Amino acid sequence: SFTFRKLAKEIESTEASIYRYFENKHLLLLFLDNWYWEWVHYLIKINTLNVESSKRRLRLAIQCIVNATEENPMTTYINENLLHRIIIQEGSKAYHTQGVDDGYKDGLFHSYKDLVVTIANLIGCVNPSFPYKQSLASNLFEMANNQMYFAQHLPALTDLSHQKGTYQALQEMMEYFVFKLLECENA
Repeated sequence: SFTFRKLAKEIESTEASIYRYFENKHLLLLFLDNWYWEWVHYLIKINTLNVESSKRRLRLAIQCIVNATEENPMTTYINENLLHRIIIQEGSKAYHTQGVDDGYKDGLFHSYKDLVVTIANLIGCVNPSFPYKQSLASNLFEMANNQMYFAQHLPALTDLSHQKGTYQALQEMMEYFVFKLLECENA
């Protein structure tokens, strides 16, 4: 039920001023997605800096993916928790559209691609012979968002429950999948 009219009223502005920046709601969603992808990428870079163990860096990346919702006192201009809720509920609509190919050509998904490449590189450091690094990396990010959504709305589709400790349980589940898969591949 979101409209630019409602947004304009909320921020005490006009619809015209919003349309000056965003041609439509889809571009606003892409903006929010890109902001979120850049935020997670930043968290991964900062938290894995100077960490020598490749397994530890990958665990930290998973932790960043899961915990990107935590409020950061340095970013008072953004509510990370609210942004994450939007990403969980609406984020995939940014690229599950008819115009996705044109958007990709125009570079609208560059931030997401870079995030996936960073995670894929971390996976490659743990197991260089693993053949599906980028697929695993993109699935990790999607898994985090989908499993949180399922826990909140479709509990029969996940082993997580929507309660205190869900993020910790999600992190443990993701680490289990990743390291068992990479370990199996090494065997």
